[in-house]
Amino acid sequence: MTAPRSPALPSTMRAMVTMGHGGLDQIVYHDDWPCPTPGPQDVLIAVRACGLNNTDVNTRSGWYSKTVTSATTGDALENVDQQDPTWGGKPIEFPRIQGADVCGVIIAVGTDVDDARIGQRVITDNWLRDRQDPTNKNKTGYFGSECNGGYAEYTIINQHNALAVNTDLSDAELATFSCSYSTAEGMLTRASVTSRDTVLVPGASGGVGGALVQLAKLRGARVIALASEAKHQAVAALGADLVLPRAPENLAELLADETISVVADIVGGPHWPALIDCLDRGGRYCCSGAIAGPMVAFDLRIFYLRDLSFFGSTVIDPEIMPNLIGYIESGAIKPVLAATYPLAELRDAQAAFIAKNHSGNIVVQP
Repeated sequence: MTAPRSPALPSTMRAMVTMGHGGLDQIVYHDDWPCPTPGPQDVLIAVRACGLNNTDVNTRSGWYSKTVTSATTGDALENVDQQDPTWGGKPIEFPRIQGADVCGVIIAVGTDVDDARIGQRVITDNWLRDRQDPTNKNKTGYFGSECNGGYAEYTIINQHNALAVNTDLSDAELATFSCSYSTAEGMLTRASVTSRDTVLVPGASGGVGGALVQLAKLRGARVIALASEAKHQAVAALGADLVLPRAPENLAELLADETISVVADIVGGPHWPALIDCLDRGGRYCCSGAIAGPMVAFDLRIFYLRDLSFFGSTVIDPEIMPNLIGYIESGAIKPVLAATYPLAELRDAQAAFIAKNHSGNIVVQP
């Protein structure tokens, strides 16, 4: 049995709805989309802001399909296999409201949720887990992919995924954290980064890259960042110890006597071999993206002769988002908000996000 709808709640809402795989034209504005009703374990959130992320772009375009070998562009792709176009390798149901990085206020709850939660300001933990088996990564979904997300006036999510946060940060600033910072913290956790490490971060001006810089510094690590020269000052302000060009011709020469123990990478692409070649013996490589391209040249001799360890990182551990809430509330990490757009201009916001001319995160607001 679901909670009765409050008479004060509307029956319809404004929403940006993805109608199928393809280009930006697949994102369609509706001003009369049905407002969701919370199930017994759900909360209904009035969305105040929703951040953009690569998962939304890649899912819409179908880039996750193994038949696609190009960099992420957000354009329509002709060779998408409809059987594996999502992060989990399964078909997606359309129409779908995407958007995972929600900041909002709980305005209604399901029958099994304490009424005291109404009025709480929350951000979302986007990994939808089996509550009876929460560490089983095969039993996870992603908010905005396997279910509707936050590119709308209202959204519903399981009560355990709506995390209360107490901070003076704005709604738009809070909407920069959920995906980027949890991805970054998941990578650093997977690679067991400590104060003894020197971490190389390609793509350090983006949402995840900037989060990697901050969170690695929080662990006491030395951080060397790669970013386009126009963004060096912004990346240095996040705490990077050294900022180098985005794709130098001779990375090893620029690193000189630096000893790289960890590469935290979401870029991949043609410059990937140089990242691996700079790792010290016993080094660790962790990957959670391939925006410059998923297909790379790999010399296995470097891998085994240097005793390297490779880690993939997608589904984060359950404790990561609660830990991030603590970092936010204490001021240990800061948001990097590049721009805000009205919800109805999500297409323009995604176009700017894909162009990568910004530093930090882009957010839409209803």
